[in-house]
Amino acid sequence: MSATPTLLRAAVLGAAALLAAVTAAPAATAAGSGPEPAPGAAYKAAHDTLGPQRLTPDQLRLTATKQAAAARAYAEARARGALAAPDATGAPGASGALAGYKLSGAIHQSQQTSYWCGPATLVIAQSAHDEVAGRSQRDAATLLKTTTSGTAWYGIDINVPSPTGYPMVDALNYRLPGAGYVPKALPYTPTATDKTAFRQHITHNTDNDYAIAGNAWEVPGGPHLVGHPNIEIFHWVAIDGYNTDTAAAEVNYLDPVGGVSTSVISWAGPVPKSAHISSDTLTTIMGGRGYVW
Repeated sequence: MSATPTLLRAAVLGAAALLAAVTAAPAATAAGSGPEPAPGAAYKAAHDTLGPQRLTPDQLRLTATKQAAAARAYAEARARGALAAPDATGAPGASGALAGYKLSGAIHQSQQTSYWCGPATLVIAQSAHDEVAGRSQRDAATLLKTTTSGTAWYGIDINVPSPTGYPMVDALNYRLPGAGYVPKALPYTPTATDKTAFRQHITHNTDNDYAIAGNAWEVPGGPHLVGHPNIEIFHWVAIDGYNTDTAAAEVNYLDPVGGVSTSVISWAGPVPKSAHISSDTLTTIMGGRGYVW
């Protein structure tokens, strides 16, 4: 991420929502045609400069396979009481649920420049699976082709075999062979189906010892990550766990801005290294971009 919203908007490549054919750009929700527009959705629709993205045939097949597995595992966990939905008052669910948060074990790193949230997220997410700390963010930045304006969501082919245009996807799969990471683009106003899918995806990844790399698009008037100011920010974070007592209605994420000096990012002071957030809120924050799972 960068501390300058204009630079962020101009140079951090983003995602359009994946429709059925994965070819149409996201659009603001029309009146009466779906859910009420999310806070900040109109801003995103007015300021997004990128067109549609495409999945490769392999990504389409893998996404379908992973989605089926994630939905099945989530339903089975709910059935056996390993995930409990909150009651009507919002209180934690049945006592048969596992207590508290389940984490993948990612190891936090503070980003070393104002625009290295992507490289930091790559090394954090990678550490969730192989448990190796202290990797070079510079090496990650080189692999991701990160510039002073940030790390692209889509549109950059990195130096790996058969690049797909999704640098974070390709970098994670290159560094973790067999991981099978795929991108999930989100519309400006994520639907109820999108929000349910995200809960399924974070439980699936965490249970299999993988973190999710989330590409947040925070805008004035919309929801923000913990400690972030009410300005436009494109930002990568590693999402590394979920609350079992609420059927993943809350998740845990590691923020590369946490621990950064205010001389590097002026607003970094109150940003925690690790935080809990509503999964629906985080899905909305990622609207117009997406996540890698």
